[in-house]
Amino acid sequence: MKHFLLTRASLSSKPALAALALTTLALGACSQSDGDTRKEARETQVGFVVAKPSTVPIPVALNARTVAFETSEVRPQVTGVIQKVYFAQGTRVRAGQPLFQIDPSLYRAAVNQAQANLASARASAAAARLKADRYKPLADMEAVAKQDYTDALADARVADAAVAQYKATLDTARINLRYTTVPAPISGIIGRNLSTVGALVSASQTDALAVIQRSDPMYVDMQQSASELVALRRQLRTGGVTPGSTQVHLKLDDGSIYPLAGTVKFSEVTVDEDTGTVTLRAQFPNPDGLLLPGMFVTAQFDQANAPGAYLIPQGAIQRDFDGTGYIMVVGNDGKAVRRNVTAERTYKTYSVVTKGVQTGDKIIVQGLNGLRQGAALKAVAASSEEKVGASASAAKGS
Repeated sequence: MKHFLLTRASLSSKPALAALALTTLALGACSQSDGDTRKEARETQVGFVVAKPSTVPIPVALNARTVAFETSEVRPQVTGVIQKVYFAQGTRVRAGQPLFQIDPSLYRAAVNQAQANLASARASAAAARLKADRYKPLADMEAVAKQDYTDALADARVADAAVAQYKATLDTARINLRYTTVPAPISGIIGRNLSTVGALVSASQTDALAVIQRSDPMYVDMQQSASELVALRRQLRTGGVTPGSTQVHLKLDDGSIYPLAGTVKFSEVTVDEDTGTVTLRAQFPNPDGLLLPGMFVTAQFDQANAPGAYLIPQGAIQRDFDGTGYIMVVGNDGKAVRRNVTAERTYKTYSVVTKGVQTGDKIIVQGLNGLRQGAALKAVAASSEEKVGASASAAKGS
């Protein structure tokens, strides 16, 4: 009875009742906070990117070799002894510039002889024409036989033909005399002198006197497998890919990149029987002469474009033991979902995914370590300022 009275007394006290209510509320709040903390601890924080289709270039790297834009082997067109050399080896020459002088004495004499023969033929032709002109009225009056006039007229025509013949001979002699000075056929850089002063050269020789090459612009011949080219053309025809850019970049033998871009000009229509490759030719500006004919280089260009592909950060693509690629996406229920994908190549820092991804998929790119199928997620955009992967305990401690 005494205990009952004390309890009623204590409950009837207002300060004691307020203290009891506050204690009850505090205990409830602590219980709710612990529940939220346990829920956050069960969720894995991840960062995701939203999949969007794009047109991805298909780059190729082909072995190539530089080829001079123009090449001319300087050869003699007449026979004789070289008297002078007018150029310095390794310098730039212009078209028409004299390079060699062959002894012209025999050819000058041939010109003089042809001139004399032509003068003689012209005199004979003039006399024959006068004779025929005199015989014509006499033949009309039958003062001379008509046959005599016919013979005189024929002699005049033969004399005219002889004039034309000797004139052609004189033109040939003058041309041969002009050929004793050997000019540069094209403008460019001339190489070493292959024939010196005093050397006997002839129009039928196989060796060149010198070689001139024009290297600005410069050609680059690229070799591509015929099977790859056929496969590409088949894809272009079926619409699997679209034509790429014709712009080409060069990687030099020392690993550096040539600063100027070139353009693909054409592709051969035949396949090399020995190598099974097709030659593609590109043209590059070469104002500083950095590219030299015969250099081995690597040509890089986007030969086609693949529409409807997805660029996924390479770190998001994981591999099974058998090499199968897969990604983790945020499911509609907020849990991790594994998705097998086809990613056969890369582009810059991305993997190019052609199968297994749909537009709008939230692909997990951060927080993948230890992530399993069906795990509860707290997903934020990868570009979010919130620190992905922060532990629940760290959040509680703050």
